[in-house]
Amino acid sequence: MADTLKVTLVKSPIGAIPKHRKTVAALGLTKMHKTVELPNNDATKGMIAQVGYLLKVEEA
Repeated sequence: MADTLKVTLVKSPIGAIPKHRKTVAALGLTKMHKTVELPNNDATKGMIAQVGYLLKVEEA
């Protein structure tokens, strides 16, 4: 299991539920196709599960 996850925003959150837009911003994703590396922990996995339809996730 990797220590970090590479998360990329692949779909725009403009039409998403406001709570999901805030979750995307909390992950550090501000623009389309931006990639961030996040720790592989339960909090991050929960956020990814909530807005997974907007993201692409890879193990780093």
